[in-house]
Parts: sequence; structure tokens; C-alpha cells
Amino acid sequence: MSETETTGWVGWGWFAGIVLLTAGIFDVIYGLMAVIGPDSAYFVTGEGSLFLFDVAGWGWWHLITGAALILVALALFAGATWARVVAIILVILNAVSQLFLLPVQPWWSLTIIVLDILVIYALTVHGRELKMARG
Repeated sequence: MSETETTGWVGWGWFAGIVLLTAGIFDVIYGLMAVIGPDSAYFVTGEGSLFLFDVAGWGWWHLITGAALILVALALFAGATWARVVAIILVILNAVSQLFLLPVQPWWSLTIIVLDILVIYALTVHGRELKMARG
């Protein structure tokens, strides 16, 4: 493949951008619900374990990461190279954080980890084609 050729695999890059945009929108919604809602704590019980989260802190975290994901996804659609790097870093951090939730939500965590791996694949192997498709 030459440097100026765009193949059908550019769809993987669009897939990554859409997944990031969707995750960012949901994160912003979750964050707003937690920040606007009443002050309370969220707890989850596992096999002999109790996980306790501060809802307001959790909300602000999701607001910030959701906004970052939306901005990175939009920059990916524009073909920005820096957005590929930032997106890969954010997705790696998300996959690692899902490992901590495996005992509590195994199927959901595994689903998100698989999506993260697909996004990393899309951006590392076929991400350059996003820029070529725009130009």
C-alpha cells in the first residue's frame, strides 16, 4: 500500500472513532447524573468484598474523561495524528481500569476490554488511513 492509497480498511478507523464518541457521550451523561444527583455513595458487593465509591467524585471523573473522549473522537474524524496517540493512551487506561472491575462485573468488563483491543488495533494498524481519507 502506498502512502496516498486509502483502502476499505479505513472503516476500522471510523469504527474506533465512533466507539470513542459513543463512550464519551455516555460518560458525560453518567457524569452529569452523578454530579447533579443527590450526594450519596455507591456500593457493590462481590464475593466477600465491598466496593464503595463516592458518587460526586465518580461523576466529575466521568465528565472530564467523557469530554476528552468526545474531543479525541472528533479530532480522529478530522485525521489528526495526535488524536490517535491520545486515543490509544486513553483506551489502554480504560482497559486496565476494567481489569479492576472484573470481580464485580465480569461480562461487562470483558466486553469493554474486547472493544478497547479492537480500537487499539484499528488506530495502530489502520489509523493513518483516516488522515488520507480526509485529505
